[in-house]
Amino acid sequence: MAGRHDGNGDRARQTLAQEAARIIVEQGIRDYRVAKMKAAEHLGMNTRGALPGNAEIELAISNHLVLFGGDSHSDFLQLTRETALSAMDLLSAYTPRLIGPVLHGTADENSAINLHVFADSPESVATQLDAMGYSYRSYERRLKTSRGRGAKPETFAGFQFELEDACVEATVFPVDGIRQAPISPIDGKPMKRADRKSVQALL
Repeated sequence: MAGRHDGNGDRARQTLAQEAARIIVEQGIRDYRVAKMKAAEHLGMNTRGALPGNAEIELAISNHLVLFGGDSHSDFLQLTRETALSAMDLLSAYTPRLIGPVLHGTADENSAINLHVFADSPESVATQLDAMGYSYRSYERRLKTSRGRGAKPETFAGFQFELEDACVEATVFPVDGIRQAPISPIDGKPMKRADRKSVQALL
């Protein structure tokens, strides 16, 4: 009896993850928690039970894109990664690293190209963008740089700009921040970062 109940629970989590993935891809929602709640509401499911984790949502997004995107998604990913390389070349003075959906292959039309760049100050990155004629919007991102219950998020400045019809978000870290990637909200592990050579290899 218990086994059947657990199986039902697993199926419910999987169904909820698939629906959340569909909402994320089709509606451009980037907050996984919001997507889970909307999915549960749409399916008429109780949110007091065990909701799928962010890693399960990420896997469901990947599966959704493969299933429904096919060759068009592969082509889109190729083009977006080429644009990411252009952005990395643009900011080459700041040792850029690609992170997020474009690196993981879960990017869709609503995804930004996410870069981590490393500088003595965020102002120097802004000055560089100004000098190259790019208009940008500044933002702040709160990220944990270490694991553990006591770890508190730190605030990092970033700049969003358009390049080849894509949105690029470059979050600025101290120069020595290249040694330790911040913690991913998806799986609680250090974020995967890719240098230019690694991104080129994906193409």
